[in-house]
Amino acid sequence: MINIQEKDVFQLNGWGVVVVVLALFAGAFAILIGLKPDQTFTPTIGAALGLILAGALLIPGFFIIHPNESKVFTFVGKYVGTANRPGFHWANPFTVKKRVTLRIVNLDSQKIKVNDARGNPIEIAAVIVWHVVDTAKAVFNVDSYKNFVAIQSETAVRQLATHYAYDSHEKDQESLRANTEEIAAKLRDQVQERLEISGVRVVEARISHLAYAPEIAQVMLRRQAAEAIIAARRQIVDGAVGMVEMALDHLEAKNVVHLDDEKKAAMVNNLLVALVSESEAQPIINTGTLYA
Repeated sequence: MINIQEKDVFQLNGWGVVVVVLALFAGAFAILIGLKPDQTFTPTIGAALGLILAGALLIPGFFIIHPNESKVFTFVGKYVGTANRPGFHWANPFTVKKRVTLRIVNLDSQKIKVNDARGNPIEIAAVIVWHVVDTAKAVFNVDSYKNFVAIQSETAVRQLATHYAYDSHEKDQESLRANTEEIAAKLRDQVQERLEISGVRVVEARISHLAYAPEIAQVMLRRQAAEAIIAARRQIVDGAVGMVEMALDHLEAKNVVHLDDEKKAAMVNNLLVALVSESEAQPIINTGTLYA
């Protein structure tokens, strides 16, 4: 494949060429006005017709560029340049012009069903914000850059979803639902890598829809709730163990009381029950000795 780089086309100010065209037509009109009614074809008439033909040939070269728009020029199958400066211009009238918009475009991908990293079927869709930065690549490297963006974006979303779980309660494990900013950045990088050949720049890529597939939605929501409860209980137990350890260390450090292993075990048991229990603990106050 030929690697085509964008370049500026040769162009002139359109209003200056308008003056030239009007001058050619005025000169032809002046010549024809000065002819006698019975005069036959002469070099003078030929010159007038030549001026008219020259002016007519210049007219197709006029074109207008709107803001955030460009035109790609080809001549007998060869790329000759791109015009992207807004205004009224003139270029080679025998070239073929193709309009390419440079405006930012939103692509809202369709919902696709794919298995996440754990094999669970999920529905996912994304919004891709993009615009053309290299018109030569956009026009000549791919058949239709708009279709190319749509297909490659869907492929990138599908590939990303298979590498991450829908949800995860592990601190060091990223998930599609919890790590939205990180996932969006990785999605943007993947889409940009795929679209580099088409001269397109991805401004932003973000997941717009994420849900379990309908056939497993209820089951997975119950599973998600169970995993959340387990993760919360684990955190509670970790905190309770730390509090018990801190209490024992402080008691020993300040010589408040000396406990043997049996009494330490009993104290640990009581503290864990009070801290971890889902219902409010009802303490029994011992007014005697520790061994009563």
